[in-house]
Amino acid sequence: MAKVTLSFDNGPDPKVTPKVLEILARHDVLASFFVIGVKAATPQGYALAERAKACGHWIGNHTYTHETPLGLDDDPSAPEREIGATQRVMGALSETERLFRPFGGGGHLDARVLSPAALQYVQDNGYTCVTWNCVPGDWKDADGWPARALAEIAAQDWSLVVLHDIPGACVDRLDGFIASLRKQGHEIAQDFPPGCVPIENGKVIRPEGMAWLGEQRGKA
Repeated sequence: MAKVTLSFDNGPDPKVTPKVLEILARHDVLASFFVIGVKAATPQGYALAERAKACGHWIGNHTYTHETPLGLDDDPSAPEREIGATQRVMGALSETERLFRPFGGGGHLDARVLSPAALQYVQDNGYTCVTWNCVPGDWKDADGWPARALAEIAAQDWSLVVLHDIPGACVDRLDGFIASLRKQGHEIAQDFPPGCVPIENGKVIRPEGMAWLGEQRGKA
């Protein structure tokens, strides 16, 4: 059977994140939450991220506004404005490794994910870059995503699944999805597949895992 790592992007959300945490606790699953800085900057958002960390989940950086993929933002201040600002908001929530997940405007993994300046910023500031290899589209199909996720998981040895702790996404089907993973005999882990971590503590350790940097820049 396959190995599966769960991650949640775009929170914290006061209506959804508590439900996600309850479901994960019920199934004794540890995951990672990649937070948006502007949401984590509110007292309620920070408290939710703090709660997730206290439960044993890892907290990572998912940019400050989540508006424009960094590979499409030519403003030289963008990496500091999006990555650095979020890291300052996170403060003590940050892991020993500074986990950073860029975004690709809908799960795309190509050159829109990181500009050369953003890539350099990630390296210079010692971030561990965490990508993905399973994006079942829960934000656009809140009912159908589990079937797609299970199919992708069955087709590869280790899946890093991107879900979203926001309204209208994964939460209503998450409990059943985890139950299906267990029923099918998959192992649920917290660590990341090596192929999804091309940069570790600022060092490019898997350049072959970054071939996407040269693909399709500027396409929607």
